[in-house]
Amino acid sequence: MTDPIQMTRLPSGLIVVTERMERVETVSFGAYVATGTRDETAEENGVSHFLEHMAFKGTERRSALQIAEEIENVGGHINAYTAREQTAYYVKLLKENLDLGIDIIGDILTHSTFDPTEIERERGVILQEIGQANDTPDDVVFDHFQATAYPNQPMGRPTLGTEDLIRTMSRDTLMRYMSAHYTTGNMVVAAAGNLHHADVVRQVERHFADLGTTALIPSTPSLYGGGEFRQEKDLDQAHVVLGFPSVGYNDPDYYAALMLSLLLGGGMSSRLFQEIREKRGLVYSVYSFNAPFLDGGVFGIYAGTGEKECAELVPVTLEELKKVQKNVGEEELARARAQLKASLLMSLESTGSRCEQIARQLQLFGRLIPVAETVARVEAVTTDDIRRVAARIFTQKPTLAALGPVKHVLPLDTITENLAA
Repeated sequence: MTDPIQMTRLPSGLIVVTERMERVETVSFGAYVATGTRDETAEENGVSHFLEHMAFKGTERRSALQIAEEIENVGGHINAYTAREQTAYYVKLLKENLDLGIDIIGDILTHSTFDPTEIERERGVILQEIGQANDTPDDVVFDHFQATAYPNQPMGRPTLGTEDLIRTMSRDTLMRYMSAHYTTGNMVVAAAGNLHHADVVRQVERHFADLGTTALIPSTPSLYGGGEFRQEKDLDQAHVVLGFPSVGYNDPDYYAALMLSLLLGGGMSSRLFQEIREKRGLVYSVYSFNAPFLDGGVFGIYAGTGEKECAELVPVTLEELKKVQKNVGEEELARARAQLKASLLMSLESTGSRCEQIARQLQLFGRLIPVAETVARVEAVTTDDIRRVAARIFTQKPTLAALGPVKHVLPLDTITENLAA
């Protein structure tokens, strides 16, 4: 029986990976570039996101309107996103229209014109996006958190960039960055759905032929700093993020950290939700997250609460962080394990998820990871592992970001002393 996942490295160095899913009528195709905010200099912060916007604004063969019309004429969907370590461009179409999707993604990544008029128009759109983010405190508090956790370095800068930098970003900056980072060795193209690998390879060879092959530029290492950001602001709620340095994708504790996050604040049955919202009524929203990077990560807890409730919120949270280092039950571990396995296995049914997963695995690990291997690693996590990883994470220097009526939020020094007690 033929393996549904196949991979080909083209003579140019570009990797093409596909997964055949015979029982679906659709196909997803994407180009995943291993570049993002952490690869930008201070002067060009926001260029990755600006490039993502400009990709849909016209090529040598298509106007911005034609790109949208050609995809939507066949009922397809095209989109992109920018993250700290990756920029992705992808389409989802009916299986008979895959060639069109490969053509368009290849066209926008190799023959975009960067028309000056379109640059100015999109500059305005991005400034509106930044303004909208700045008006959303439960979003902007995460930018402050990231900047405090990773001060004065690319990993701490905002993905959108700043208003001042976006206002002055030039066409030359966009083109120079794209030429340096959008190369065959820095990109994986992937497809998943009702497809044939050889057909995908043939179309990629044709439509990505002009992709650059320049040498890769190493990313700047991330150096966790930690500290406190606090801004009093006239808001109805205080927005608080408390975090710690955590593990990266390749760390042996990666899956234990994911399950710790689920157990602690990953759903309505989690410890933080039950203690802080259900028992005490201190918040509407509270959750934890584990955000891995190539060379590290952050574990954090977010909560939105009222001014008076701030005084109780953080001490209660700290108690939960200390408790999980000492006691983890088999039942709650089983629940976290089931949540993680369900998320993994459900994603196998989505062509878009599988397309991204197989590309990202190659970029992160240099190989495709069988689902059975991932499930086995999830199954292997024990209550001792959860306690040990909790102690590993929550005994390190914290980062606190607090925005709104936050005068009653404990200062960082008190938080550190409390956790050490």
